[in-house]
Amino acid sequence: MKTMIDLPDELIEEAMQLTDIKTKTQVIILALQELVKKNKIAELKNFKGKVNLEIDIDTLRNRDVHPS
Repeated sequence: MKTMIDLPDELIEEAMQLTDIKTKTQVIILALQELVKKNKIAELKNFKGKVNLEIDIDTLRNRDVHPS
């Protein structure tokens, strides 16, 4: 998708230097990917302590924890 946007040159240049990315397009794509990832992680953190997973890892892996 082509989009015309007005971005601060200094911000784009700083981001390109920090990431060693050579194109404005790639640095913007990376920034958007990181924003999406950050928000997905924040959403997952909302579930902390709310999901009770009583899972026995040994049973799931078919381990015999009490050898005969």
